[in-house]
Amino acid sequence: MPVRPTGPVALPLHRLSVAGFHDLARGEGGRAVVEELLAAERSRRMLLLRALHDGLAGNGALLPAGAALSYGDAWSLLKRAQRTDPDVFDDVLMSPNTGMWLSLALRRLRGASAEDTPLWVVTGHVAALAAAAGARAGLDFSIAVPVSRGIAFLPTLGCAETRATEPWSTARVESRDGQLRINGEQGTVLAGSGAGDPGARNGARGWRAVRRVDLGKPGQRLRIALDELDPYRTFPRPSEPLLLDAADARAWQTMLTEAWEILLRDEPQSAEAMRAGLMSVTPTPARERFRPHSVTAGDAFGGVMASRPDDAPQLAATLVHEFQHIKLGGLMRLRPLNASHSAHGPEELFYAPWRDDPRPLGGLLQGIYAFAGVARFWRAHRHSADAAHASLAHFEFALWRTQVWSTVNLVRRHERLTPLGRRLLDTLHESCAAWLDEAVPETELRLAREVAAGHRARWRAHHLRPPAAAVDDAVRAWQRGDERPPPGLADEPVLVPDSEAQFLDTEAVLARYVLTGAGQDAGDARGAEYADVLLARGDRTGARDAFAARLAAKGAPPGAWAGLGRALAGEEAQQSAARLLRSFPERTWAVQSALEKATGQGADPVLLAEWVARSQQKHGG
Repeated sequence: MPVRPTGPVALPLHRLSVAGFHDLARGEGGRAVVEELLAAERSRRMLLLRALHDGLAGNGALLPAGAALSYGDAWSLLKRAQRTDPDVFDDVLMSPNTGMWLSLALRRLRGASAEDTPLWVVTGHVAALAAAAGARAGLDFSIAVPVSRGIAFLPTLGCAETRATEPWSTARVESRDGQLRINGEQGTVLAGSGAGDPGARNGARGWRAVRRVDLGKPGQRLRIALDELDPYRTFPRPSEPLLLDAADARAWQTMLTEAWEILLRDEPQSAEAMRAGLMSVTPTPARERFRPHSVTAGDAFGGVMASRPDDAPQLAATLVHEFQHIKLGGLMRLRPLNASHSAHGPEELFYAPWRDDPRPLGGLLQGIYAFAGVARFWRAHRHSADAAHASLAHFEFALWRTQVWSTVNLVRRHERLTPLGRRLLDTLHESCAAWLDEAVPETELRLAREVAAGHRARWRAHHLRPPAAAVDDAVRAWQRGDERPPPGLADEPVLVPDSEAQFLDTEAVLARYVLTGAGQDAGDARGAEYADVLLARGDRTGARDAFAARLAAKGAPPGAWAGLGRALAGEEAQQSAARLLRSFPERTWAVQSALEKATGQGADPVLLAEWVARSQQKHGG
């Protein structure tokens, strides 16, 4: 570790260049701005490493009795590696997994996080870090490292199966003349050989090397780790290895290669930025079709965890999405975009068109930025996609430009935004405004608008509640046969988050089935009612009847009211009910629920929606 100065020193501050911020504010940015963010992240990690060193210094009590681990040996070996080969040291330090481990170790050390893994195993990972750096720097050394459930991990290199019988133990890592051995209680594992790159390949029994993938041609090449091994590769907590079988490994290799070619063609600036800042992809099993799952963590700059995608364009969009999070996270490390929430009172929550749950302002900013990148990707890709994917690409662009535009307008003047946050949203607003003028085929445009309205309506049905007194008055008015409900039913609703809300993106998923010619399989979509599938296939009359029957029965999902509204939109006589259910479904849901509670049965859904639509709409929602 660098020697700490004895007197006060004025340290330089990391500042993002004006050009760099301007690029990021547009949702863009190439290699230069990513390298600025990486420089700041390196300094941050060095400070975290120093904080961990200070917390562990002389704290042998953290180690179990008789443990072979030595924090002093680990720090000494790290310093030797840094002096001998600074590039290797930086490569190990800047691994996304190292960032995750550092953050977790400090939280554990300070009692701010509870995990099953013993504290000494977590903090002792610094020895594994040192062993990896030392081996890659070509040093000779011998050091003890933690073993978790029989596995000894060496970051950026791989892991050894020691066959230890205890869940937590140690092994001794030895490096001599380029030969790397891990000595456990059941024998020795030879990790590999080769000066400066031990452990780079499989071959010896019990050793698994980190899988690395080279994408693209020289001059455009991206080399990333396809990480199945490191415990700190997953967010938000560590996990055991999840090995890919041969078929999965080939599928990932193929789709990553194809996705990279798509990015080089359609998103060249993003591809150049990823060459500097995308370091690893952690594969997870395939999820439901058209519902991929991916995540990044602010502490793991450069790492993406993603489920196996349906196809290469989806993977390309996922990489853009997550790299947007990585860039914005790096920016927010330097300067905040929004003021911290006051401890007084609940935090304000907002509608996010890409989530089932209401989101705080900071989370909403991340979503806006990520989906601005997604919209930008589909904007370009729709012109180069093959005939089988062009319709879907047009739809995705139309959908996400609409959702980003509405959300930017929702918060871009919010009082908790910092001046930097307002500038960023204003710039994104300008970019998105220009996209709105771009032509999209009529079918995909109409479908995108319907899907956007449907998600918002389903969200409202789940999370918003009209004033309770107005609902009670409405129930009595209905029972009396009044011509219209009380006007208070249209008063501003209250946000009551529904923790069970899920699959609010059902209309979008079903649209993707239809647009890709797989409408016959739409019933496979989780959360889709039979009526939803009929509607997606264009049977509005059948969907209307199915939704009405479902909503007349007890226990109907709130989002079904939004579906009924979309089905009614094709009936001239039902336009007022359709507009109400697509804009304010929570009103009808609340009255129906109260009627069921008061009388044991609800009203005819269509008749009730027509009646509720007569209420005075005092607010725009």
